[in-house]
Amino acid sequence: MTDRKLWSYQEIAAHIRVRTDTVRSYRKHGLLPPPDHVEGGRPYWYADTVRAWVAARPGNNRGRGRG
Repeated sequence: MTDRKLWSYQEIAAHIRVRTDTVRSYRKHGLLPPPDHVEGGRPYWYADTVRAWVAARPGNNRGRGRG
């Protein structure tokens, strides 16, 4: 199932357990994927986009075997 709910900086920050300013910094430094939608100058990402980005981040060992 596809999760097409749009997440703002706040939802991303809560998901990865960091401050909202940290997520803004990630975007500024090119560490976030491009926004899926921009409304009123504010970027939003689909929940699935964020989850895929989190899974691919360096140091994320969730769901990966060691070996």
